[in-house]
Amino acid sequence: MDIKEKIDLCLENYKKWKNLALKASSLRESRKCMEKAFFWIELQSAFLTLFSIEETKGKDPEVKRKLLMAKANLIKKLVEYTENLLKEIESF
Repeated sequence: MDIKEKIDLCLENYKKWKNLALKASSLRESRKCMEKAFFWIELQSAFLTLFSIEETKGKDPEVKRKLLMAKANLIKKLVEYTENLLKEIESF
């Protein structure tokens, strides 16, 4: 998946969760949706930041190592997000 696809995916999910938050029937439900919306907008920002660093300083071995660690952390956050969604689905 290239950077444009990642950014588009994050933006699409952000908009979806934001709209659900605005349409929510309770404050609790709205809050849960906004937390998910914020997750996606933060993820988009992280992808943009890492892409910018990679494009400007990506040839430096130390920067490459740090970028790899940062990308691994993003993957970890996505896994945690998915696990939380599965728990929510299972609780219904």
